[in-house]
Amino acid sequence: MSMFDLDHIGRGLPFAEALPDLRDALSSAGTAVVQAPPGTGKTTLVPPAVANHVVVGGVSTGHATTGGGGTERVVVTQPRRVAARSAARRLAALTGTELGSAVGYSVRGDSRVSRDTLVEFVTPGVLVRRLIADPDLPGVGAVVLDEVHERDVESDLAFALLCELRELRDDLPVVAMSATVEADRFARLLDGAGGATGADTGADSSGHPSAPVVDVPAVLHPLEITYAPAPVPRLDARGVTDGFLEHVATVTADEVASHGHDTLVFLPGVREIDRVIRALGARLGDTAEILPLHGGLDPAAQDRAVSGRTAERTSGSGSRPRVVVSTDLAESSLTVPGVRAVVDACLSREPRRDTARDMTGLVTVSASRDSCVQRAGRAARLGPGRAIRCLTEQEFSRLPPHRAPAIATSDLTTFALDVACWGAPRGEGLALPDAPPVSEITRAESVLRGLGAVDSDGRATDRGRDLARVPADPRHARALLDGAGLVGSRTAAEVVAALTSGRRSPGGDLAADLRALRSGRAPDAGAWQQQASRLEQIVQGGDGRSRRGSSGGGYGAS
Repeated sequence: MSMFDLDHIGRGLPFAEALPDLRDALSSAGTAVVQAPPGTGKTTLVPPAVANHVVVGGVSTGHATTGGGGTERVVVTQPRRVAARSAARRLAALTGTELGSAVGYSVRGDSRVSRDTLVEFVTPGVLVRRLIADPDLPGVGAVVLDEVHERDVESDLAFALLCELRELRDDLPVVAMSATVEADRFARLLDGAGGATGADTGADSSGHPSAPVVDVPAVLHPLEITYAPAPVPRLDARGVTDGFLEHVATVTADEVASHGHDTLVFLPGVREIDRVIRALGARLGDTAEILPLHGGLDPAAQDRAVSGRTAERTSGSGSRPRVVVSTDLAESSLTVPGVRAVVDACLSREPRRDTARDMTGLVTVSASRDSCVQRAGRAARLGPGRAIRCLTEQEFSRLPPHRAPAIATSDLTTFALDVACWGAPRGEGLALPDAPPVSEITRAESVLRGLGAVDSDGRATDRGRDLARVPADPRHARALLDGAGLVGSRTAAEVVAALTSGRRSPGGDLAADLRALRSGRAPDAGAWQQQASRLEQIVQGGDGRSRRGSSGGGYGAS
């Protein structure tokens, strides 16, 4: 008898037809790369299917610990905290179980798991930390890496570390899932780490064996794409222009007024979302339900955005069209139901190294064509849809074809410390999808040597392993640990929590920020308080970390 009822969970999901292929891949090779577009149900259906393969199929890796009567857990990565929580809540609801029992999640500062948890959703940062703390991954029977196409640094690193782990634990099933056409690349890297049975799994054009690829094509209805360029620039030196945001609001309001469809609007960040929501409110009044969707919202607000129009009917508000104004969260990580129209600003916020601060910051850039295609496809899942891109067709053709991997554009100081703690200075020998730029990894190592975190050979020192326990950039981690001895662990934790919160501080007045956070007036005071308490606990040695030889804890969840 199956631990999870896949027929019930997969009802109506296109991926259900691919389950036999996934089972065959895991049985023959122990690995698989799933290529399936957003909305096919891979995030919902693959984790319980893998759990059934491990638990019910009799696969035992011999690494069970406490919990669930000795059964091993399937760990599933999601690139964002909100996506990890949402995926866990959805799967728990479909299985009719309480969140934290059979299905749970663990993200920075928030965890809902128990001894009975069989599927645990985490961020890549959580998985990297666990791998560095204990490379055997005790109690884990399989790992699913979702949204690997997003190519953030932590996701790439988690993939590479798992490839190396499979050289020691070739009985550990690993599944990588992508919404784009890069599956073959990950398949070659994953199989290169060693197959579970040594079975013939096929080969690429060069003769190199590849992990099996489970390909689920998009099932889309007719999609009409139009272009609505703004009469003003999209970007200037300060970011997204107010005139362009007014244009996006006008295009959206006209679309809703003309067709009455549930509409999904893509914008790069919270400031832009707030501005467009205000403009839409002025244009549409109470004729539409207008909702934000981004990672800074509390879980209840996020759930409301992804719940669909049915929830509104039950509240007696009538059946107004819904307009969800979102970051790229709704591109592939979260599905907003009922959408028949998409308005795309064709912008994205991506990590870039800030040379002034010598750290990574988020910069607004043009989205890739891949991303825009995924966004447009959200309108054609249920029936014929419309997608409006707020630029010219010629401008669209000049967009970059793919999202740049973050390892090529980000500050790599944290990455360099992680791979040093793993025992692979500079990432040498790891199956990374893209190698880190030599100039950037050299600069990062120089910073770490200045912090006393690595030695002349690039290997982690005791100080470096202490810094790696802190879920922050190593420079902030050094400030936390050194500052605790000067001003006390609580004050040091509060300062570093404020510095790492990502909050906007136009005046750059840290003292004023701290006063607002401590008073509770700041909207993010609750999250800051939680992070400060966690940092204080780490300083005091209460993070429950595990050490193995030269391996310390990694950074925390993203």
